[in-house]
Amino acid sequence: VLSAAIAPPALVIASATAFLLSELADTAVYTPLAERRLMLAVALSSLVGLAIDGAVFLWLAFGSLALLPGQMLGKGVMVLAAMPVIYWIRQREVRA
Repeated sequence: VLSAAIAPPALVIASATAFLLSELADTAVYTPLAERRLMLAVALSSLVGLAIDGAVFLWLAFGSLALLPGQMLGKGVMVLAAMPVIYWIRQREVRA
């Protein structure tokens, strides 16, 4: 909402479109795997989602994919940082 109030409309549309498409793809990959292989589901769905999000946003907002490797690296690092936390939470749920 804040972005819509202060950012140029082209960036808002690019961001919303990228978010929608990446979340749909993320969910399509995550859902079938989550029950049996949570960590694999998190890793694969995040990889698909971050690639789509970065590519769609950069293409719609700037007409270029030149910054895609950096976008994917930054998002990938955050996914890797979150995975031990997700594993820890899942182990606590299993024991409870």
